[in-house]
Amino acid sequence: MASNKPNKLAFLSMPAPASYVAGLGRGASGFTTRSDIGPAREGPSAEVIAEAQARRGEEAEVDPDQFQDPDNEYGLFAGTTYEQDDEEADRIYEAVDDKMDSRRRKQREAAEQAQLAKHRAERPKIQQQFADLKRGLSSVTDAEWESIPEVGNLTRKKRRRTDDNSRTYVVPDSVLVGDRSKVEYESALDSRQQEQGGFDTPADGGLTNFVEIGQARDKILSLKLDQISSTPATSGLSTSIDPRGYLTSLDSVILKSDAEIGDIKRARMLFDSLVKSNPKHAPGWIAAACLEEHAGRMVKARKIIKMGCEECKTSEDVWLEAARLHNNDDAKVILANAVQHVGQSVKIWLAAADLEHDIKAKKRVLRKALEHIPNSVRLWKETVNLESSAADARILLARAVEVIPLSVELWLALARLETPERAKAVLNKARKAVPTSHEFWLAAARLLEQEAMLPGKGTEQREKELAIVDKTIEAATRNLRQHRVLLTREQWLKEAEKCETEGSPRTCEAIVKATVGMDIEEEDRLDTWVSDAESAEARGMVGTARAVLSYALRCYPDRRSLWRRAAELEKAHGTRETLDALLQRAVTHCPQAEVLWLMAAKEKWLAGDVPAAREVLERAFVANPESEQIWLAAVKLEAENGEFAVARELLIRARSVADTERIWMKSAVFERQQGQLDTALATLSSALSKFPKFAKLYMIQGQIHESLNHVPAARASYAAGTKACPKEPTLWIMAARLEEKDGKSIKARALLDKARLINPANDRLWAEAVGVEERSGGAVQAKAMLARAIQECPSSGLLWSMALWAEPRASRKTKSVDALRTTKDSPLVVCTVARVLWADRVVERARDWFGRASVLDPDMGDVWGWWLKFERQHGNEEQREIVRNKCIAAEPHHGAVWQVVAKDVKNVGKSTKEILEMVADELK
Repeated sequence: MASNKPNKLAFLSMPAPASYVAGLGRGASGFTTRSDIGPAREGPSAEVIAEAQARRGEEAEVDPDQFQDPDNEYGLFAGTTYEQDDEEADRIYEAVDDKMDSRRRKQREAAEQAQLAKHRAERPKIQQQFADLKRGLSSVTDAEWESIPEVGNLTRKKRRRTDDNSRTYVVPDSVLVGDRSKVEYESALDSRQQEQGGFDTPADGGLTNFVEIGQARDKILSLKLDQISSTPATSGLSTSIDPRGYLTSLDSVILKSDAEIGDIKRARMLFDSLVKSNPKHAPGWIAAACLEEHAGRMVKARKIIKMGCEECKTSEDVWLEAARLHNNDDAKVILANAVQHVGQSVKIWLAAADLEHDIKAKKRVLRKALEHIPNSVRLWKETVNLESSAADARILLARAVEVIPLSVELWLALARLETPERAKAVLNKARKAVPTSHEFWLAAARLLEQEAMLPGKGTEQREKELAIVDKTIEAATRNLRQHRVLLTREQWLKEAEKCETEGSPRTCEAIVKATVGMDIEEEDRLDTWVSDAESAEARGMVGTARAVLSYALRCYPDRRSLWRRAAELEKAHGTRETLDALLQRAVTHCPQAEVLWLMAAKEKWLAGDVPAAREVLERAFVANPESEQIWLAAVKLEAENGEFAVARELLIRARSVADTERIWMKSAVFERQQGQLDTALATLSSALSKFPKFAKLYMIQGQIHESLNHVPAARASYAAGTKACPKEPTLWIMAARLEEKDGKSIKARALLDKARLINPANDRLWAEAVGVEERSGGAVQAKAMLARAIQECPSSGLLWSMALWAEPRASRKTKSVDALRTTKDSPLVVCTVARVLWADRVVERARDWFGRASVLDPDMGDVWGWWLKFERQHGNEEQREIVRNKCIAAEPHHGAVWQVVAKDVKNVGKSTKEILEMVADELK
């Protein structure tokens, strides 16, 4: 039965249809081989390929440029004419395209720029990555460039060996065999020795004396050296070798590297080209000669500079360089030739004078120079300086001012050499010759001041002559203003400081009087003058500062701050007499200024004149009858001098005249110091009835009850105080300490907790709470309390000081840095850092830190106590005395330990030095 399935083998054996191309359905181009179609058969035509692509649904490829050119001979519009309408249509289409393109162009360009910037930020160029480093190369110094190491071979390629000694080779076997035979012993006798009858024995036993060989070698070497260093008598020749300085001379030999030699060669070529192309350029010849000098070729350098002198005969620099490169005698000849060409050069003549070692020869050269250049001030000054007698110098200067009448220096030099009378005449001539110079006026004023201060003159006569100095300076300012010479007030003040430095204080004062008010608005005068005085004082010009303040006081005699500033200046730099005179004037002009009265009374008291101090205070009472400060100063004066009855009477009168809370407090303190505790308590009771909100009254009352061991009464006083003055931390602290002293630490904690609620963020209350925990034995609780305290008061120097000592010793330095940064250099923290350094035995740094703490807050007495305690252990007596003197000058009043010691009743009347010693003993 026949099968209906197609015969696959028969299909494959069938011939291919016409124009069949294998793979055409998959998109392949048709190709045939010569074995298929023979030697001349063509491939499928374009129509067949297009038909096959159409059956598959593909579109035929079209040339995009086919319809673009109107002149294209095979395009769609080939053969048509491009008319004016077509051109107009194309122009309209182009305008439409441009209009469409201009829409949102800015937004599109901004978006493109943003995208480009983002791309550059994400993937920057290598040039941008190293831009900052390239800019940083501008600050690299020469030493840093030279310290850059040479770059080695980083290519990891095998380099060719340049050192032949480091190469190894295989040793031949013959060499090994030969070396092996060297260490073998011959067991047979030499046949020649056997024929002679045996070996010959040396006479010395066969031992070699190496010592004699070495001595002989040294002797031969010394003979050769002597022959070289000696001068042969027959030949008359000498050697250039110095046997003593030979090695020393080798040190002076400059060894140049290959790179430096190459640089010299290139520079030589450059300078050769320069001098050849521009032979009249003097710096080129000088640079070429200096190059040869640097290279060690002095002969070539001299030859080059000689050629430069021939080419640039009018350049003084070339002649001076030539003189420098030659020895002294040759330099004289060179400068003599230079004078022939540049006879008007001052430098040439001065260089020629410097070459002369004889004073007469120098004078001769300089006088010859003055014949050529008579109007040179420098030559005249050099010539005058060589004169040994004042008479000869005066004659020369007289001739100099005739030749150069406009030289201020020569006129002033002549005036200094003349007598006072003739100096006045010289200055008058100078002022007429140069009317625009202020220096002649100042010299005249200083001359008048010197005459007035001569010994043997009375006070009135001296004052009259000194008044002429003021008139001279006033005339100077008017005359200079007429000649349109307007110096600023800053320039005049500098001249005043110069006069003060040179020992003319009255001239300085006259300049200030005449010029300090120039160019200042009326409302800015006082501030400007105070600023001028402070800046002058900072520069050490005390006379100028005093003159400025004196003029300001004449203009503003009723300003208390100005008088106080002047008094502080006199106290710091003046004498006791000048300060007393100033204060007397001050209280006369400002009778209501209590501070000035107190300063005047204190100065009298410090001078030991107690009656004068009483007199000052009596005058102060008349001017200020209700002044609290004056009443208390009078009480202190009487109490310090042992007049306790008078002091008590003054306090009673003060309570009736000036009924203030502070006077009542001082009355209670005075009675307490005198041991009258009942009277003191009665005074406090009366005071509290009048001033129930004054916290110090409760404190003193509680302290008196504590001293009498009346704990309930003291507790009641503190309780009343905290109720009446809840915002006073000291009252809460004293109440807590009373409870702690009574053994009731729990109640002390409760009081401090209540105080912190009423007074939040108070570092003293937190520090007291930490102290209660430490004294109760709770170190962990104290540390936790301290952490909470620092959180609430992060910038407290007191708490950070406690935190530093709570840290282990190893971490204190790191904690110190944090404390200083957080508290902004608090004096307590700086003092604690000094104590940390003291504990680490860093003595010098600890001393520096104690000094810094004392400067930051001189009123902190505990800092001075710690510093003195440190100097007791590590310093000498001189250093301890420095600390005491600085503390006495600062007069501190605050500090946890300082206030306790200073306000103790037992220490009443003790000086600052005694208090300091006691504080240093108390500190632990």
